[in-house]
Amino acid sequence: MTYVATINPVLIHGALPVFVDTDPETFQMDATKIEAAITPRTKGIIPAHMGGSACDMDKIMAIARKHNLWVIEDGCEGVKSEWRKQKLNTIGSLGCFSFQASKNFTCGEGGALVINDMSLYERAVCFHTNGWMPGEPGAPVRMNGLNYRMTEFQGALLLSQLTRLEEQQRMRESNALYLSSQLSEIPGISPARMYEGCTRNNYYGYMVRYKKEAFGGVPREKFLRALGAEGVPIGAWEDALHKEPYLEHTLNSRMYKAIYSTKELVEYRERLHCPQNDRDVEEALWMPGRTLNGSRRRAEQIADAFRKIHDNIDELRKV
Repeated sequence: MTYVATINPVLIHGALPVFVDTDPETFQMDATKIEAAITPRTKGIIPAHMGGSACDMDKIMAIARKHNLWVIEDGCEGVKSEWRKQKLNTIGSLGCFSFQASKNFTCGEGGALVINDMSLYERAVCFHTNGWMPGEPGAPVRMNGLNYRMTEFQGALLLSQLTRLEEQQRMRESNALYLSSQLSEIPGISPARMYEGCTRNNYYGYMVRYKKEAFGGVPREKFLRALGAEGVPIGAWEDALHKEPYLEHTLNSRMYKAIYSTKELVEYRERLHCPQNDRDVEEALWMPGRTLNGSRRRAEQIADAFRKIHDNIDELRKV
């Protein structure tokens, strides 16, 4: 339950991303299912902190130490989010930020790495600078690489936002906690739970589970249209990454057939099962976190819209 960018770097390097199913209450990676997915070839764990909430980093780091694995945090949605008072992306071996247009801290596109190992840092800098190490004029290229450098203009945009980042964060947190308290009282609506260790949530996205049985069997799509009519900007989470057609196209590519035997690819396909994530795709709702960058009245209106639809469900069923 994450965006394609989480696995694209794995595929580009000719490796196989092994999927771990989701936790039904938090929508995060289910850390209790990680060890069953580890093989002798496993190199690392990539927890994707969805919506700005945190994966269970206590369990993930313990598993990584036990099996001597890298932990690459995909905290692209987690600027200012925390696990036990420590910022996300600073817990694992390295962490990834995104400054893409929809993010709470954005310059339109781009991102950043946070790295706790100097040798790994130098490799990353070289790779993103065409294999050349900045500050070494005239020195030979150290390694193969690409150009992933951001511009000074993008940096200036980011710096200018630092003055309002904390204020917006507090506003989202306050409105999200209020909204969760209200929606939790509505049968069939379950806001995503945070793990105890998640001491701060960025709320890049506000995630909710919809149980149509509590709404007279009204399909999720009809429920979403009703919310839209009430002015609530909310949609369905429809990405089952392990079922994306492009993944199958990659496995059928000439490169992958040259790297892996037919038996290996067949065995890999047999592991592409995430039944809980399949259920999530049928029930999950996603509201952009920027919707919570407003007054408390706005959060009240959203809660009122959910409540209104529930209280008038018989009328909606007739539509």
